[in-house]
Amino acid sequence: MKAITCFLPYADAAQVLPTIEALKAENAIARICLLAGPDADTSAVPAGCDVVPATDGLNASSTMRAIAEATDTEFILLYTKYNKLVPGYHALERLLRLAADSGAGMLYADSYAVDPEGKRTAAPVIDYQEGSLRDDFNFGSLMLFSAAVFKLAAAGIDRDYKAAGLYDLRLRVSRIAPIVHVNEYLYTDVQLDNRRSGEKIFDYVDPKNRGVQIEMEQACTEHLKAVGGYLEPEFDKIEFGAEQFPVEATVVIPVRNRVRTIRDAINSVLSQKTDFPFNLIVVDNHSTDGTTEAIDEFTDPRVIHIIPEREDLGIGGCWNMAVDDARCGKFAVQLDSDDVYSGTDTLQKIVNAFYEQNCGMVVGTYCLTDIDMNTIPPGMIDHKEWTPDNGRNNALRINGLGAPRAFYTPMLRAIKVPNTSYGEDYALGLAFSRHNQIGRIYDVLYFCRRWEDNSDAALDINKMNANNLYKDRIRTWELQARKALNAQKK
Repeated sequence: MKAITCFLPYADAAQVLPTIEALKAENAIARICLLAGPDADTSAVPAGCDVVPATDGLNASSTMRAIAEATDTEFILLYTKYNKLVPGYHALERLLRLAADSGAGMLYADSYAVDPEGKRTAAPVIDYQEGSLRDDFNFGSLMLFSAAVFKLAAAGIDRDYKAAGLYDLRLRVSRIAPIVHVNEYLYTDVQLDNRRSGEKIFDYVDPKNRGVQIEMEQACTEHLKAVGGYLEPEFDKIEFGAEQFPVEATVVIPVRNRVRTIRDAINSVLSQKTDFPFNLIVVDNHSTDGTTEAIDEFTDPRVIHIIPEREDLGIGGCWNMAVDDARCGKFAVQLDSDDVYSGTDTLQKIVNAFYEQNCGMVVGTYCLTDIDMNTIPPGMIDHKEWTPDNGRNNALRINGLGAPRAFYTPMLRAIKVPNTSYGEDYALGLAFSRHNQIGRIYDVLYFCRRWEDNSDAALDINKMNANNLYKDRIRTWELQARKALNAQKK
């Protein structure tokens, strides 16, 4: 029954002893190995434990190889936190049984989280799928691997990563055997990151993490090549003069109940200085708070106010209604009802980029502000991980493409916007980039205002999971389409 070698991150004896005591009560544990980083205190290692060097860090490729070499059991249990782990009642036996039943290369489970004040909450995670390519996919802190699969994956490592080693390994595992989510609550650990959802989503664009992001991109790109989903930097050329439009550009604002911000958004559009005609289509999705009346205050003929007859439209559906309108221009440019353009030249820069970069979609750079447009951390979001040669491959790893976004209208009319209120812009970015270049502007074009009514400011765990599951599904569909496209070229 002692089928598991357990690996724990190790700083010193005091940190690891509570978890060791909990694990020693488990019949399935054969050995406990401590992953000792360069600063670990190995002068007083707890009795009965072995030390495995992790001198390059817990997530390094060298640590993955060290785990493989140190394992002589059928399974590997990897815990990734320095905090106390409490396995659930018979949880490890349950994982072992499911490992045998499913033939999984890796299993992970739902858990309970205890905050520093002792409050316990459920911490469910989502199912893994082919498109679960985010390097920050949440497996929880406990993973059970088939040792044979882990060793095979580790043997194939051909690049030494400092930060992307575990990410690279689990991608390799996914190519060998299934990764299985056990939607049962099988352990408890301590939750230390208690920030709201809106404060976490920009961690990956922090400049200090740029080196990490480069490694993650390399690992993801190699995975896409291995599974047949990688796209070479070859793009279809666009002829922008093929159709006639009433204006060159249309700004699209979908809105529902944003009386506090809609006037600012409209004024920022009307203040644009361009060498071409443009208009604004506001799709007012049955507002009830005075937003409708606020829009009607504007008598400028460039402002087109649409109130849909339909009651089933999300943000994407409102976009489709605007783009399908005969008054829509050659380029459809995004502005959220919370936000404003940063200057009077934003629209001109975006339209210029379409012609200069011959792209079907343009993505700009934005700055996070509060409701009064004071800059708040992390400030500028430039998404410089997008490169002309590999951006569309790396797009399958990251969770967003930036703002403001703009589209060549004939292509947008053909593709259609998913009728959702989350992830619709990301789905478009992937779809456009399958065949066409996405243009980038690295000047700040847009102030993204964060306030209490933002859609992602403070989501609960179930809503965050639903959002992430949908984006993973978008990635799965896109990856399948790209694999089929590559297969047709052979």
